[in-house]
Amino acid sequence: MELSADYLREKLRRDLEAEHVEVEDTTHNRCATSFRVLVVSAKFEGKPLLQRHRLVNECLAEELPHIHAFEQKTLTPEQWTRERRK
Repeated sequence: MELSADYLREKLRRDLEAEHVEVEDTTHNRCATSFRVLVVSAKFEGKPLLQRHRLVNECLAEELPHIHAFEQKTLTPEQWTRERRK
């Protein structure tokens, strides 16, 4: 399995039907073991933060054992719109 920001971005976009996904490889030497993600999906509507993070973790269940550090931010489309206006 090849872990890369592009791979994770496409998987999250497809599986969570996300309207916006940002994935940053935060590993110092960019060896794809540490990532920061932002996922905007209508699937998060009405769900508390823990359930949103579980959806992301379930989506990446095969990949997470190979990732050293993983930071995620999960927003609904409405929250994303408000945040961009700031």
